Amino acid sequence: MADNSTLVSETGRSLLADSSVLDSKIIETSKENAFPGSVLDIEEEMPQIETRVVLVQEAGKHEELLKALEEIKMPYIKTDTIEELGDSDSPEFETIFIVSDFQDSIFNNLCKADCRVIGPPVVLHCAQKGEPLPFSCRPLYCASMLNLVLCFTGFRKKEELVKLVTLVHHMGGIIRRDFSSKVTHLVANSTHGDKFRIAVSLGTPIVKAEWIYKAWEKRNEIDFCAADDDFRNQFKVLPFQDCMLSFLGFSDDEKANMEEMTEMQGGHYLPVGDERCTHLVVEENTVKDLPFEPLKKLYVVKQEWFWGSIQMDARAGESMYLFEKSESPGLKKSVSLLSLNTPNSNRKRRRLKETLAQLTRETDMSPFPPRKRPSAEHSLSIGSLLDISNTPESSTTNGETPKSCARPSKNSTPLPLKQSARWQVAKELYQTESNYVDILTTIIQLFQVPLEKEGQLGGPILAQEEIKTIFGSIPDILDVHTKIKEDLEDLMMNWTESKSIGDIILKYSKDLLKTYPPFVNFFEMSKETITRCEKQKPRFHAFLKINQAKPECGRQSLAELLIRPVQRLPSVALLLNDIKKHTAEDNPDKITLERAIESLKEVMTHINEDKRKTEAQRQFFDVVYEVDGCPANLLSSHRSLVQRLETVALGDDLCDRGEQVTLFLFNDCLEIARKRHKVIGAFKSPHGHTRPPASLKHVVLMPLSQIKKVLDIRETEDCHRAFALVVRPPTELNNKLLSFQMTTEEPPKEDWLKMLCRHVANTICKADAENLIYTADPDSVEVNTKDMDSTLSRASRAIKKTSKKVTRAFSFSKTPKRALRRALMSHSATEGRSPSSANESYIGSRLTSTSSLAGISSPSLVSLPSIFEKRSHTLSRSTTHLI
Repeated sequence: MADNSTLVSETGRSLLADSSVLDSKIIETSKENAFPGSVLDIEEEMPQIETRVVLVQEAGKHEELLKALEEIKMPYIKTDTIEELGDSDSPEFETIFIVSDFQDSIFNNLCKADCRVIGPPVVLHCAQKGEPLPFSCRPLYCASMLNLVLCFTGFRKKEELVKLVTLVHHMGGIIRRDFSSKVTHLVANSTHGDKFRIAVSLGTPIVKAEWIYKAWEKRNEIDFCAADDDFRNQFKVLPFQDCMLSFLGFSDDEKANMEEMTEMQGGHYLPVGDERCTHLVVEENTVKDLPFEPLKKLYVVKQEWFWGSIQMDARAGESMYLFEKSESPGLKKSVSLLSLNTPNSNRKRRRLKETLAQLTRETDMSPFPPRKRPSAEHSLSIGSLLDISNTPESSTTNGETPKSCARPSKNSTPLPLKQSARWQVAKELYQTESNYVDILTTIIQLFQVPLEKEGQLGGPILAQEEIKTIFGSIPDILDVHTKIKEDLEDLMMNWTESKSIGDIILKYSKDLLKTYPPFVNFFEMSKETITRCEKQKPRFHAFLKINQAKPECGRQSLAELLIRPVQRLPSVALLLNDIKKHTAEDNPDKITLERAIESLKEVMTHINEDKRKTEAQRQFFDVVYEVDGCPANLLSSHRSLVQRLETVALGDDLCDRGEQVTLFLFNDCLEIARKRHKVIGAFKSPHGHTRPPASLKHVVLMPLSQIKKVLDIRETEDCHRAFALVVRPPTELNNKLLSFQMTTEEPPKEDWLKMLCRHVANTICKADAENLIYTADPDSVEVNTKDMDSTLSRASRAIKKTSKKVTRAFSFSKTPKRALRRALMSHSATEGRSPSSANESYIGSRLTSTSSLAGISSPSLVSLPSIFEKRSHTLSRSTTHLI
C-alpha cells in the first residue's frame, strides 16, 4: 500500500475550504429527495432511478461484502476496469462504486469524474445496522468518524493539513475552519492561539494529529469509533506540551515532585535562568522578588497555574496567574511616607509604625490556626475516643481558633457586666462549635462539591465510589452541628446562669449516635483512599494542591481537616466537664450536664464498639482474600480474629516439612494455610481497585474442640521456638501430632500458647485452661529444628517438591482407593496381623498419609511415651499413649 501522502484528492475544489456549507447543502438535498411524495404541487411522480453497485477489482472478491449487499437487497456487478461500464454516466442509473484501495489510479479516475465512491467498511456497517447506503458527495471509505466535527490549529505546512483533511473526509468527518460550540474535537499542533483557549474553556477534547493517522490505520474495523475515550486519550494534547518550566522558591521535595509531574504531563524542566525556559513557576508565599530580569517571552506565573493546568488536563491561560510583587495598598502608602523628606518625619514614622501594626493585625486574622507539626495534628488516637485525657483541653491546642476572633458575628454575644467562669467556658464551647462548623463547611464547599460537580473539564477527577469513601457522612455531621451551633448562639444571646447547656447536647445525642460511627469507622480507609488517589491520579493531586494553598484551608491538607470530626466529641466532653465544675450545686443544669456527659460517653463507647466490629469484619475479609480456597463458613457474625502467627511445619502431615505455614487463630477455630508456590494474577474490581493476589493456600479449618493437648517443646541446641498440637479429627480413630516452629519474635511463645489454650478451654467449656499445656522433650516427640535454615535443607525440600511435580506429570491414572486398601492389608499381614483384623481397623476410617502407608515412621504419627511434665504439678504423671 502506498504512503498516506498520496491521499490528496485531485478534484478541482480545495479540500481546505470549510465543508460546512457543502455538508448543509447535502443535508437539504437529501431531505428533499427523501420524501418526494410530500410535495403536493407535483402532479406527476418523479421517474425512479435505479441504484447500481459496482464492485471494482478486489472488492468483488470480498465474500463478506457480497453477503452484506445481499442482506440490504442491493444488486451489484463486478468489474476490473471502469471502461467496461459503457453506461456508467447513464441517467437511468445511480452508480455507486465500491473500491477497496483509496490510493490507486482507478480511485483517482473516479474522483476526477465526480463518481460516488465508498469503501467496503461502509457497506458492512450499513448491513450491520440495517440502514441504506449513505449519500456522500465525497469518497467515503468508513464510518469511524461519522458525526464528528473537527477543527485544526497550529499547522504551518499546507501539505500536512491537506492530507489530514482528506483522511477525515474519507472516515466520514466534517471540517470547520472556525472554532464554534459545534466542534467536537480540536486537532492541535500547538498549545497557543485563540482556538486552543476556547477549546479549553468549553472542555472540547484536544488531540494530536496522530489521532487521525491511527484511526485511519483501523479503518477496516467495522465497530471501531475514533471518538472512543480510551482510544482518543492516547493522543490527547498534554498540558505542558512544548513547555520548558523552571521552579523558584520551592523546597527540594516539592521541586522534585513538580519536575516529575512536568515530565508526566508532556513538558520539560530547566534550571532557573535558562534562556530556553518558557515558564517560570514561582512560590508566591516565599518569593518576594525575582533574582533576575525576566525576558519578554518568559511567563512568570504562580504555582496555581501549574496545578490548575494539571487539574483541568489542559494548559491554563497565563494571564490569570501572572506573578506580581505582593504589596498591599497600605504597605505602599507606608513606603511612600518613608520617602518623604519633611520636618515632620517623626510623626510620619509613628504613623507608618501604626499602619504596619494594623496590617499585621489584619494578616493574623484567620479562621484557621497556623499549621502544626503532623505529629501534633494526629496525636489523638481514634481508637480511644473515651480517653478524653488525650484530647487537648482548650480550643487553642485543639487547632480551633474562636470564630469571634476571625469574623465578628453580626449577632455578637452581649457581654454581661460581670463575666462568670461558667459564661466564659460556655462562650468557648460556642466559639469552638462555630469554628468546627466552618471547617466542615470548608471541607464540603471546597473539596466535596467541586469533585461531585458534573461537566468537569477533562472529565471527573474521582469516581463516585472514591468520593463517597473519602467524605462519608460529613454532610450529615455538618447538619447536626449547625443546629447545635444555632441553639448555642441563641443561648449566648439570651444568657442567664440558669440557661441549660446540657439540654442542647441531650437534644442531639441520638443524631450524633447516628452520624459519627459511619465516618469514624472508615476514617482510616478515607485516608488510605486519599493517599492512593493522590499517587495514582495527577489531577486529584493538583486539585488538593490548589485548595490547600487557599486561605480557607489555612494551608492544611484534606487529611488534616478530616481528622477534626474524630477529635470533636472528646473536646466537647472536656468543655462540658469544665462547665459542670463552674456550675453551682443548686443550678438545675448541674444534673443535666452530668446526663449530657454520660450521653456523650455512650456515643463514644458505641463508636468504639462499632469501630471494633468493623475492623473485625475487615480482618475477616482480608483473611478470605489472602487465603486461596478459604471455606465460606469461616465468615460468621460470632467469630473474631484473635491472632496471626507465622510458622514452619516440622512434620509431613499437613504439608511438606520446612514449608511456611500461617496460623489464623479465631475465637473458636484455627485456620491453617501454607504459602502458595505459584501466585495467581491480581484481581481488578469493577471500580478499578487492584486487589493483591492470594499469597496463601488453604490447608484445613480446624475447630478448637479438636485440639486435645498443647505441647510446649523444651528449648535445646537442636530445637528452638517449637510447639505441637495433639488433635483428633472426627474422621480419625487416633490422635495426630502437628508440630510447628515459630518464625517471629512476636508474640512470645509462652503468650501464644496461653492464648491458644484459653480459647480452646472457652470452646469446650472448661475453666482450667492451664491444664491443656504440657511440656515435652524434643526427642520424645521426634521434633527438631536444626536443619530448618540450612542451605542443604532448603535444596532438599526444593528437590522433593520438584520430584512430586514430575511424578504427578507422568502419572497416567490415579491409584484406586481399593488398591491402596489391599496394599495396606498386605503390609499389615507381614507384621503378623491378619488381613481381616487390618481390614476391620480401617473400615470407616480415613486413609492416612502416604508415609504411614509405606511403613515409614513419621514424626507427626509417632507413638508418644508419657514423658510430659505438667507445669502446675511436681509429681510425675503416669504413662500415657497419645497415639
